[in-house]
Amino acid sequence: MSSSTGKSSSSTSKAAARAQQAAREKAAARKKKNIAVVAGVVAVAAILGVASYTASKPGKSSTATAEKSSGSGSGDSAGSPREGVYPELAALARRDAKDPLAQGKADAPVVMIEYADFKCGFCGKFARDTEPDLVKKYVEDGTLRIEWRNFPIFGEDSERAARGAWAAGRQGKFWQFHEAAYADGAKEKGFGDGRLKELAREAGVGDVERFARDAGSDAARAAVKKDQEEGYKLGATSTPSFIVNGQPIAGAQPDAVFEQAIDAAKAEAAKGRKK
Repeated sequence: MSSSTGKSSSSTSKAAARAQQAAREKAAARKKKNIAVVAGVVAVAAILGVASYTASKPGKSSTATAEKSSGSGSGDSAGSPREGVYPELAALARRDAKDPLAQGKADAPVVMIEYADFKCGFCGKFARDTEPDLVKKYVEDGTLRIEWRNFPIFGEDSERAARGAWAAGRQGKFWQFHEAAYADGAKEKGFGDGRLKELAREAGVGDVERFARDAGSDAARAAVKKDQEEGYKLGATSTPSFIVNGQPIAGAQPDAVFEQAIDAAKAEAAKGRKK
């Protein structure tokens, strides 16, 4: 009887040891994966940070910025097809069909994430001169989805504008507010509470008082902080900064830079579907 009990106890101990070993191996594999992901993001952060800084340096042309952003001397931000692409960045696309701060199909083959500030002059230039053409050419045919991230870096006025944009989105008017806030001369008028209400009316927000409550809410602050922290973790130091299916692009580049990146990403996505 004691012999049987001893054998049973020994078997139980061995099983427990095996289970513990398996758990340790699983934890080690998970840790290794996490380290790899973090290392990838850190590497990308360095690239995006340098590109963002270069994009905002005085006296640099758009072409020079594109060259710095790609690491090539040709002014070709995309470089060879899908050069400088990071899976860790591609995974940041939320693809939430109900996201009011996004436009385009949730399952579009290409997602462009935009980190921007309503007080940023270059962001306004992109919003007025480049983005409408990208929407017409790529969003409307289902190729591109644009996901906005509030990235206020110019103080309290920027923070208020970001919360106002989020609040407008609560009533389905984010992109209309975006257009009004980026209109020529809009940022010079500031983004005080009264001015935000004016922009909300201009954007066609139905309930302006609700808009004001939403803009001042803890939920608005949390949503803006979430986007802001995401941008900082990636090393973005200026606005606008973009990610096109994992490829970082810094600055309000010429249309051709974005078009080339989108076309290359679309082609790569099509190849992936055929496999």
